[in-house]
Formats: sequence, structure tokens, C-alpha cells
Amino acid sequence: MSEFFASGVAQTDPLIANALDQELTRQQNQIELIASENIVSRAVLDALGHEMTNKTLEGYPAARFHGGGQNVDIVEQAAIDRACDLFDCAYANVQPHSGSQANLAVFFALLKTGDKVLSLDLAAGGHLSHGLGANLSGRWFEAHHYGVREETGVIDYDHVESRAQDVQPKLLITGGSAYPRALDFERLAAIAKKVGAYFLVDMAHIAGLVAGGVHASPLPHADIVTCTTTKTLRGPRGGLILSRDETWRKKLQSAVFPGVQGSLHTQVLAAKAVCLGEALQPEFRAYAQQVVNNAKALASSLQKGGVDIVSGGTDTHIALLNLSNLGMLGRQAEALLDQANITCNKNPIPFDASNPNDWVGVRLGVAAATTRGFKETEFIELGQTIAGILTADENARETQLADARAVTARMCEAHPIYWQG
Repeated sequence: MSEFFASGVAQTDPLIANALDQELTRQQNQIELIASENIVSRAVLDALGHEMTNKTLEGYPAARFHGGGQNVDIVEQAAIDRACDLFDCAYANVQPHSGSQANLAVFFALLKTGDKVLSLDLAAGGHLSHGLGANLSGRWFEAHHYGVREETGVIDYDHVESRAQDVQPKLLITGGSAYPRALDFERLAAIAKKVGAYFLVDMAHIAGLVAGGVHASPLPHADIVTCTTTKTLRGPRGGLILSRDETWRKKLQSAVFPGVQGSLHTQVLAAKAVCLGEALQPEFRAYAQQVVNNAKALASSLQKGGVDIVSGGTDTHIALLNLSNLGMLGRQAEALLDQANITCNKNPIPFDASNPNDWVGVRLGVAAATTRGFKETEFIELGQTIAGILTADENARETQLADARAVTARMCEAHPIYWQG
């Protein structure tokens, strides 16, 4: 058994070891612009790889269904306390395995099968777990949607109110995965109250910006807030449920366990606690401000290079590109940028085609590259580089790609990740 405890993956599983090595190399040498990704600290990685992963537990601190949980109790309580401190709330559940699981737990706590939900349309920046037909949330509940103004790409709050009055939803949801503008939580809360709906904010993408004080917090206005610890919060993959109203505790505790989940991911709880502790430090506020500054610099640079930006700019970490004027599809742009070692993803834009293969949008996010140390200067150059690739004619594109690869290599070399000290 000594080999079982001592041999690493390189010795026991060369196939997987090689894939892991290649993934680190990819991350080192590509500029990550997928808005749902970030780069965690070495401390978060240490927690994710800790032997705590061996411990199985169900329940909550001091009320477990298995013995031997005293150290996990310390970890989970620290994560709860830090989340409440960071977001100035009375209740936090740190157990959800993902943001979608957190949303499902809220649905489980508040709704009955067939209840009406009103949420931001997927093409306008919403999320599949808010009532998309292919998702459980759209199959078990009657989902309706609101959108944005076609001429501005910004949420029309008068339209939201009109839709809410027509639909009479039990739950109003805002937030999503590709809405680049600041959200008016106070106005949405007033709309929810007017029609007697619960108000849920999914701040998965902007949680780090809220924590860093560069985006308004939904906590004073929403009944319940969900988020992930990835993306702008710069932590492990997992979800949180938050509320300023302590009276939700009993319903939400039972909705997560035993409602939609069983045992904990104990090592992820430790990593969540670490990242929440990091977000409480003054340095994180500077990081969040840099994220917003960088996104604005990138969007402006792209616009100057001839690329249309949905809504004309950004207030968050996201720049959403509309490629229709270039006669290009999102998947084509994604493939081109990959050749330049720039990672992004195709994405629908408001009023886009329903078939993902026909989407004309690309979503760019700056959080990961900001973690590497990129500032406005790098993002201005990156915007020029991306615009050069996307607007080049076929004869000039190979030259543009070669130049872009040189830019990417130079930036990655100047800002390495997980270097050996």
C-alpha cells in the first residue's frame, strides 16, 4: 500500500499526467478571455488538492450525519462568516456545488412545479438555469422572459414592469452570463414588490465586482442572491446563496440539503473559504477596479478598430462583440482568435439567431488576464490586435495572425502564472 499513498499521477497514470501538463502549458501560453474563467491563487489550489477531499459529510456545522467532521466544521463556518462579512449579509450557504445548483435550490425553496418565473432572455445575457426550455428550470416551471432595447442593448425597465404585470410571476430573476451593463437592482426590486413576486439576483459574473465595491450590491434589494466563487471572485468552482433576511435560513438550508444535494465537496469548501478570505483584503478592491478599467479599455480599443460592441461599451468585466457588420459568425471568430493563442467563446447577442452555429456574437472577459497583471496598456494593444484579426481581409489575415501570436507570446512571457520562485 505504500505505493498507493506515495506515487503521483505521473507514475500511475501517464495519459492523465500528460493532459494535466499540457493544460498548464496552454494556460501559460494563451491569453484567457472567456468571461466565466479566472486564475486561482496557489493557496486555493493547495486547498483543492488537500486530503480533506477524503472526508464525506452531510448536514451543517455541528449538525452532521457523519462523525469526524470537526475540521470541516471549522472550514465551513469560516467560509460562512467570510461570505457574510464580504457581502454584508445575515445568511450564507456555502455548500452549493455550482451556481446552477444554487439557483435550483432557490427554486426548490420558493416555488412549486408550474409556478411562473420571469427572467432575462438568454440572448439578452441571461442564463440557462433561469428558465431555458432545455434546462430543468424551464421544464418544471413556466418561464417567461424580458429583454433589452434593440437600439441600445440595455435592459428596458419599463418593459420589465409591463411584462411582470402581464405575467404575474411568482419569481423575478435578474443577472446572467453576458450582460455587460450595471443592473438597477432597486428598480427591479420595486417591480417585484409591485406584482407580489420574490426577487432573486444571480450575480455569478459580477460577484467579485460587488465584493470589490465597483458594482452596486443587490443584497439590500433582493430577497435572495446567488453567485459562484469562480469568475470575478477568483475562487474554486462552486456556488453561494446569500440573503440579508435571516428568516430564509430554514427554507434555504433544507433546500440545499437534503433538497437538491447530498454530501459536501469538503475540499472545495476549504478553497471557497480561502478565496473569500482573499476577497476581504484591500488588494482585492484594487483588483476589482482594475478589472473594470481593463474592460473599458478593451471595449474602446475594439470599437476604434472597427468592431461593434453591444450596448456601446461595458460597466463590468465583459465586452460583448457584434460581428454582423463584419459578415462573420461567432464560431469563426472564436476559431481565428484561438490561432492567435487568445481564448474566447461564441455567444448570442440580443435578437440573435436561435441556432448556436449562427450566432454573430463573441463574449470577451478580462478577469483572468487582469489576475495575470495586465493593465489598460495591454488591453488597448490586445483590442487592436483582435480588431486587426477580425477586420482583415483573407489575404492579410495570416500576417495579422502571425503578428498576433507574437503579441500574445510577449504578454504571456511578461506575465507568467504559477512560476517557480
